[in-house]
Amino acid sequence: MKPNSHTAFQPRGSEVIVEADYVVVGSGAGGAAAAVTLARGGATVIVVEAGPWRDPHDYAHSTYGALRDMMDDWGATITRGPALWPVVQARVVGGTTVINSAICVRTPSDIFDEWQRNFGIGDGGGGQFAERLWRWQDQLETELCVAETGPEAMGRSNELALKGDAAAGYDGHVIRRYAKGCIGSGQCLQGCTEMKKQSTNLNYIPETLRRGGGILSCAAAERILFEGARAIGVTGHFNHPQTRARGAAFTARARRGVFVAASATWSPVLLRKSGLTHKAVGANFRAHPGTGVFGLYDEPVDMNRGVTQGWASTRFRKDGGLKLETLSIPMEMAISRLAGGGRVLMERIQQYRHIAMWVHALRARTAGRVDVSFTGRPVVRYGLDVEDMRRFRDGMLRVAQLHFAAGAREVVTGIHGLPYSLRPDQLDVIANAPLDPRSYVAILSHLFGGCVMGKDASVSVCDAEGRVHGRTGLYIADASMLPDNIGVNPQHTIMAMAMEVATGALK
Repeated sequence: MKPNSHTAFQPRGSEVIVEADYVVVGSGAGGAAAAVTLARGGATVIVVEAGPWRDPHDYAHSTYGALRDMMDDWGATITRGPALWPVVQARVVGGTTVINSAICVRTPSDIFDEWQRNFGIGDGGGGQFAERLWRWQDQLETELCVAETGPEAMGRSNELALKGDAAAGYDGHVIRRYAKGCIGSGQCLQGCTEMKKQSTNLNYIPETLRRGGGILSCAAAERILFEGARAIGVTGHFNHPQTRARGAAFTARARRGVFVAASATWSPVLLRKSGLTHKAVGANFRAHPGTGVFGLYDEPVDMNRGVTQGWASTRFRKDGGLKLETLSIPMEMAISRLAGGGRVLMERIQQYRHIAMWVHALRARTAGRVDVSFTGRPVVRYGLDVEDMRRFRDGMLRVAQLHFAAGAREVVTGIHGLPYSLRPDQLDVIANAPLDPRSYVAILSHLFGGCVMGKDASVSVCDAEGRVHGRTGLYIADASMLPDNIGVNPQHTIMAMAMEVATGALK
């Protein structure tokens, strides 16, 4: 494979064979950060990505187009448990960094204390391990142009959240984001066509190529290759980005090591399909289940104008496990949350300009598991216990209170069995809502675990340096290595961990 080379879908025929010092499976936050760190260290790198390369001028403007072009199996991965909740993940060069809101949150100090206490990792929030990761995060913030969203890009929905925050005392803040000169086009979830969001397909992947690396896109890794216990590459097949037709076989050989950064759902699947049958592979899957509450305002809000997410509060992160934030969604997504049909639905759709949607994300204590289906796809077994459901419901109550503090006349919760909308004097209806997960419209974002790191090889997949127990030259470098739910947006933590792992591998 030639330096600075991109090989996209290849039809059936001769096998594509490439070789480099390292092969990195996945091009999202973890994979791209690992790849660029290896390349900066003088190594040659091949990135293997199951999804296609989409340039910003190719991004779809609609939710339908984003599901078709960028999401893993049209976003059809759902949890198997008490409720069928969607798992949000991209399948594109750049991974989920292309379709998230580019939120930057430094790893909280208490997380390092918990990792040291519960998993034997590092030396706590004041130790050298934490300091190294924070230094990587300093570097990331400079390279990816992290800054607060400016007032000119906020939009009315975020301004109302700031107003409600001031009245309710939620101690919120303007969100810091990987976005250079954001203009508030409201296209974060479909990919930023303005090229303001610093997704890894715009920076770290191109830099890896400039430094002599290569990338295979539309190339689904199916198995890690071993010589004895040493990882020596990966093999798989190309898949057509539109027809999903199976293309040519490929083999990417690694002289020095293989990095697995395929996501919290796909990384454990790849390890399982490669013969790693340890009980820890796929275990301890965690997430931030969340949902939104609509506020109906007398004034126009036009939540499709302005930054998708501009305000957040972590006041309740430790006491309640909640992160509250704004999240604007396009009309076609909002319609799915407006109950009714026919004339009733048409009347409710007309309220769209007066709707603001704000959400909570729960730092759930519940752990699940990722298994492999008979088709080779992830099976996510996950469901919240009663205590987590109480906290989940409490998050909706707090979001509703914030709406009313900002001046909303009604809120729409979408909870099954409750009235379509509620007034300020009806908050007790939310407080006493059912705890059955099937009553709620929710999604799983911010995924963790499945290949967790830890000191004890009997209950973990890799160590704190990302090295897979019992194997040589095989590393984990994505969200699947995080051993617990950190309660904040994890991209900053994932990228810093990946850089730390890659630096260790180069030594």
